[in-house]
Amino acid sequence: MRIPCLGLGLFAGLAFLSCSRNQDLILHYERPADFFEEALPLGNGRLGAMVYGGTTQERISLNDITLWTGEPESGEGTDRTEWLAKVRAALDAEDYPRADEFQKQLQGHFSQTYQPLGTLWLRFPEGEISAYERSLNLEDATARVQYLRDGKAFQAQYFVSAPDSVLVIRLMGDDPLDVTLELESGLPHVTEAREGMLVSDGYAAYHAYPGYSVPSGEKQFAYDPERGIHYRTVVYCKDAEIKGNTLHVSGVNRTQIVVSNVTSFAGFDKDPVKEGREYKEAALSQARRAAEKDWVSLWKRHRADYGELFGRVSIDLGQTAPEVKALPTDEQLKRYASGEANPELEALYFQYGRYLLISSSRTLGVPANLQGLWNESMDPPWSCNYTTNINLEENYWPAEAAALPEMHQVLLGFLHNLSRNGRQTARDFYGVEDGWCEAHNSDIWAMTCPVGAGVGDPSWANWNMGGAWLSTHIWEHWLFTRSREDLERDYPVLKGAARFCMGVLVKKDGKWITSPSTSPENIYLTPSGYAGRTLYGATADLAIIRECLTDARDAALELGDEAFAREVDAVLPDLKEYQVGADGALREWYHDWADWDPRHRHQSHLIGAYPGHQIQAGSALADAVLKVLEIKGFETTGWSCGWRVNLYARLGDGESAYKMYRRLLRYVSPDGYEGEDARRGGGTYPNLMDAHSPFQIDGNFGGCAGVMEMLVRSTEEGVQPLPALPSAWPSGHIKGVRTRTGQTLDMAWKDGKVTRLKLR
Repeated sequence: MRIPCLGLGLFAGLAFLSCSRNQDLILHYERPADFFEEALPLGNGRLGAMVYGGTTQERISLNDITLWTGEPESGEGTDRTEWLAKVRAALDAEDYPRADEFQKQLQGHFSQTYQPLGTLWLRFPEGEISAYERSLNLEDATARVQYLRDGKAFQAQYFVSAPDSVLVIRLMGDDPLDVTLELESGLPHVTEAREGMLVSDGYAAYHAYPGYSVPSGEKQFAYDPERGIHYRTVVYCKDAEIKGNTLHVSGVNRTQIVVSNVTSFAGFDKDPVKEGREYKEAALSQARRAAEKDWVSLWKRHRADYGELFGRVSIDLGQTAPEVKALPTDEQLKRYASGEANPELEALYFQYGRYLLISSSRTLGVPANLQGLWNESMDPPWSCNYTTNINLEENYWPAEAAALPEMHQVLLGFLHNLSRNGRQTARDFYGVEDGWCEAHNSDIWAMTCPVGAGVGDPSWANWNMGGAWLSTHIWEHWLFTRSREDLERDYPVLKGAARFCMGVLVKKDGKWITSPSTSPENIYLTPSGYAGRTLYGATADLAIIRECLTDARDAALELGDEAFAREVDAVLPDLKEYQVGADGALREWYHDWADWDPRHRHQSHLIGAYPGHQIQAGSALADAVLKVLEIKGFETTGWSCGWRVNLYARLGDGESAYKMYRRLLRYVSPDGYEGEDARRGGGTYPNLMDAHSPFQIDGNFGGCAGVMEMLVRSTEEGVQPLPALPSAWPSGHIKGVRTRTGQTLDMAWKDGKVTRLKLR
């Protein structure tokens, strides 16, 4: 049951800015979180927090998006092109097992690992708890926990301010507070309590192996106090007294806590010790400056900054029954998974994607990773790195249309870092002297080499089209913003990726193809029954190359580089065309081979339909794409659901897009939950974060983009409203969506027909 804002006597009024809330934009729960997948995420694009809302032990997990293991890339430093020649020779001989083995010699090191900063504990006395509510308001990016302890009101409010670079916590109660603050970390650190502060200095490993591939005799994490990224965390509370290595607050009815953190990371190419940022005094200064301001002024600065971004887009997909809307968000999600209608939950999920992007992507050159900003594990899934065979790209699919180009700039800045390191990878691994590439994974140091360390499965380790795919974001940014300054800045990166594409192409039967080639994480079956990874001319490669070259050509023409445009135009007509298999589906492999897993989560050969622009709705190739999706079905992982929503929408199948969107919002239990009602698989956790599973944030962003793709299709030439409107959304409106015509769209519809449309 929802409870009203607590009065708390003299703390009424401004103290409870939450009383004037837009209930449509709130996640709310009636108990504390037991698991990470139930906690509420906060972030300012660099500093992040997960709020659990405990009543005797409040757990706040902390992250800094610049806290990673490792040091700047030094490159592999060896010429691997002799192995490239051997792989190509094996493929020319149709010797696929030998090609797979040779591919392992074209593998470099693994990425480094994103690290958790630590945990801030707030410990309260025992008591009888009632009228509990925990909420996250997307409109003001503020989490709130309120309840009665022994009949007396208590409230905690939390936000992470971008203008002031701190996490701010306010505690208030009818009774005087009794709370102990303690700071923990799994990293090597020393914490000291002094002058109302907890000051913790620590450092990350200078090298780490992923948990799934630690060489025999090696430690997973290598620590040295003179190497790696260092950090300082400061917890500041003016009302606190020191008790050992903790702070204790008592005798006051309200208090304000600020948390600051700064790392020594100064750039992907800077040694974090020898050339690192001054972090110790910076962390202290941030905390002290914020602590001098009162709650209202801090909150107003935060609200104005965040609100300018979040408030650009509004959406209405219909009304939810009041009795359903009043239920806690996790209960709504469970009932939705059983088939109940809930258009306001669908709209909330869309806006949640925008919220998460703002909260995790505001540090230039350090984009949102596999978990965005939020990670509690020292050995997170897949190192919590940048996986570029879909996941990093999907993170930024909604950025432009959802009116958040500033968040996209973070990724574009990262591409400049990749392009510098990627020149050596292109030269050493593929013999391309003029161009750059990025492979399957990257990290804060902008590593670009193929991963695997000689033992990785080539189906994922040897893929090398990450740079080409990521670079297509440059032209997308231009189409939406028409910022010539940005295009001129980023064009060399796009051109370099295109040059790599042209440099790795080889001719077969008069057509340009790639050799070697893989289709990310998928496996083919030859007629003889061999389950292979390496081949030539995979459709995914050619789709990415066609998109990258077309974008680079168009950018060249826009900027007056006619010579390069002519180079591209000499290649494009002879790229191997799309092929349709005997089953009517778009072929993934050069030959009409079967898939080892026909329902595989990846659908990389469909890139030309979405996010690319090569396959148009209503065409024969579109039918072949839809046949692929029919074969794959609706059961898949979270991020794959997000992709398929967009594919169906791009091809005009609104009912299937909506069915997949509902599948994306299928309730999944927290990973550690083992109760009778445990629900596993891909979908959405109680806190609306994407369940791959485990948690990966890309599904949230893919789903957000998919809603816009159902409602608005835009190209350079024009805008098509309601191209894939499902019958479940007969009436509604959306405001502030941006289009590839460089305009912003406001639109309303009723009974499936547009009633108002404004482009500005």
